[in-house]
Amino acid sequence: MEKKTALITGATSGIGKATAIQFAKNGIHLILCGRRQERLDALKNELSPLTEVTTLSFDVRDKEAAFNAIESLPNSFSTIDILINNAGNAHGLDPIQTGSIDDWDAMIDINVKGLLYVSKAIIPKMTERKSGHIINIGSTAGKEVYPNGNVYCASKHAVDAINKAMRIDLNEYGIRVGAVHPGLVETEFSNVRFKGDDERADNVYKGFDPLRPEDIADIIHFMISRPYHVNLADLIVLPTAQASSTIVKKTF
Repeated sequence: MEKKTALITGATSGIGKATAIQFAKNGIHLILCGRRQERLDALKNELSPLTEVTTLSFDVRDKEAAFNAIESLPNSFSTIDILINNAGNAHGLDPIQTGSIDDWDAMIDINVKGLLYVSKAIIPKMTERKSGHIINIGSTAGKEVYPNGNVYCASKHAVDAINKAMRIDLNEYGIRVGAVHPGLVETEFSNVRFKGDDERADNVYKGFDPLRPEDIADIIHFMISRPYHVNLADLIVLPTAQASSTIVKKTF
């Protein structure tokens, strides 16, 4: 794996950052993508002693910015062997009748269209080489729906469908395609969903032992390090305390 190059979207926090750290420890060259340049710079400085690192600052919702950023990569990073489509978010937790259209747009633009834009910018070179590995980060919300989840669940169901279709379409090129669908992972996810209401966000993870970003990063590294004839296509990962999106064993 030491000669491989991976591009990770949403690399400045949570699962994306943890995956970048795990990959760097294993000598994988990194293209770190995110919107916050200062966080990208800090992570690059942290990981550069371990591996080759470059950064791209853009918003995956911006089609032109995504294509221009990826096209601007220097030759030493232009061959992308591994794509981790991690960027995504949730906005609000409202019933469909009172939901915010702006929130809906943000979730569809980032979770679905952003994933497609980045993939479209990278896949042609993978098909040309007949080699590559794409991992799409979904959610258990892509496998079931829950009260007030409506559009977020729809966006993650779309990721699930795109992952399956991508695997079929790219089969003839020998490209591995898989997805990880985590349950409750303690990250900034709920802080974003509840728009800075930290108390409400913190309550999501109280009373049980949630997944950590490092748990998912470890699984992602396991997936990409399997022999090339092995493709882990679709993984659901839950904390032991969670049975479904609405059933979590808590101690209070």
